[in-house]
Amino acid sequence: MPDLVKPVSATTRPPRPGETDGVHYHFMSPEAFEREIASGGFAEWAEVHGNRYGTLKRELERCLDSGQDVIMELDVQGMRALRQLYPDLTAIFIAPPSMEELERRIRARGGETEAAIKRRMETAKIEMDARFSYNIIIVNDRLDDATEALRRAIDEIRAGKTAIQPPDLQG
Repeated sequence: MPDLVKPVSATTRPPRPGETDGVHYHFMSPEAFEREIASGGFAEWAEVHGNRYGTLKRELERCLDSGQDVIMELDVQGMRALRQLYPDLTAIFIAPPSMEELERRIRARGGETEAAIKRRMETAKIEMDARFSYNIIIVNDRLDDATEALRRAIDEIRAGKTAIQPPDLQG
């Protein structure tokens, strides 16, 4: 979508093949990440599956100052922390069609141990329980449909038409 900008997140996990520092993530040592936490440098951060992830305030402010709408991919913890700084933000929850389908998708990607899959599913249950704290819920049953629902939601937000809506009206 035009006029959307996404801040580059920071992480303590090592880069995967093909990832570039400053493009895909700001890859940081655990010590550097800790210094940013201590100095108040993060708008939000969390530990997820053994690594830390966060949005640097300076990166978020750079995006906000661009005049473009900002879109972020956050877990529930991150959204709650960001809402403390920006209480008027509009939060959109992208939900799987079911927990069974989510597990099938995780398994189909490959590369995860049984323990990692179990941990991801436990996290997903907690996040699904928090979906009603979001303004909009979009069910990602079919990627094309979910993408179109996201486009419509962004158009409505830009037009000032979006308020908290019952999740059963989303699709």
